[in-house]
Amino acid sequence: MCVLQLNWFQLAFRLKGSVIPSIAPRALFCGILGVIVSGLYAYGIPVSFPLNNLIPELVLGLLLVFRTNTAYERYWEGRKLWGQMINSVRNLARQVWIIVLERDRRDREHKLSMLRLLVAFAVSVKLHLRHQSPDEELRKLMKRENFDRLTNMNNPPLEIAFWIGDYLQFQHQRDRLNIYQLTSMQQSLNELVDILGGCERILKTPIPPAYSIHLKQLLMLYCFTLPFQVVSTFGWWTGLVVILVSFTLFGIEEIGVEIEDPFGLDPNDLPLDEICNTMLANIDDLTQLSPCTSPEAPIKTGIPGVNP
Repeated sequence: MCVLQLNWFQLAFRLKGSVIPSIAPRALFCGILGVIVSGLYAYGIPVSFPLNNLIPELVLGLLLVFRTNTAYERYWEGRKLWGQMINSVRNLARQVWIIVLERDRRDREHKLSMLRLLVAFAVSVKLHLRHQSPDEELRKLMKRENFDRLTNMNNPPLEIAFWIGDYLQFQHQRDRLNIYQLTSMQQSLNELVDILGGCERILKTPIPPAYSIHLKQLLMLYCFTLPFQVVSTFGWWTGLVVILVSFTLFGIEEIGVEIEDPFGLDPNDLPLDEICNTMLANIDDLTQLSPCTSPEAPIKTGIPGVNP
């Protein structure tokens, strides 16, 4: 119980990953304004304007809730798409490793290169969504000449998908795959391309600027007028009250800004680096298994010591 309470307090006071650094200047400015208004009110200057805030607060609350929910939907859809990518990469890798026949030494080498291309596809999608050029992480997963070609491409993931499809078609022509197996693998490849399109849809369809601008204007108007509305009630405590209220409202709005683009490098974005490393680890584990190397090879059950 003590450990859980300690973790709770550590998380509550953690700055990394929070929106405090972003919203602190705004909240502090509102607090200073509250202190100034408190001083003017204490000297008898009529700065108190109590208003019925029910309707403005209701509108502001609905806008903030809608803003946060919309941003979280984008974040969650991005996470689901990358979860589908993990499954599609695993399925296609398993199919290639087990189904594609090996009749000579080069067949195994081609399969290994193909499996690493699947990871390269995921890495290239990550870089593409972050508007980054092909880097050393991607270069390690393919031949140098292929990497050089990618540096001149507008959409590297599509080029890698073309290479994967070309490999599957070539194996069918060499009688390493039948037409039904080829069709199944092409469907898995199509799923990867669809996932790329889904991620691009999130990236290239931002929340309309007019909506974001109006919400910020409404937040600013509310927080800047709040000291004048509460000073008669709180007196010298007005600054502290205004800081707490503005901290809450600005924080909710900033969280929406943080997660509306889930593919970046911010602490609250999706852990795409870890996801790609997981795919690479899965592929490495898969290549430790022995696939069927020819039509006459015995079928292994996968259970040590047990073979039909």
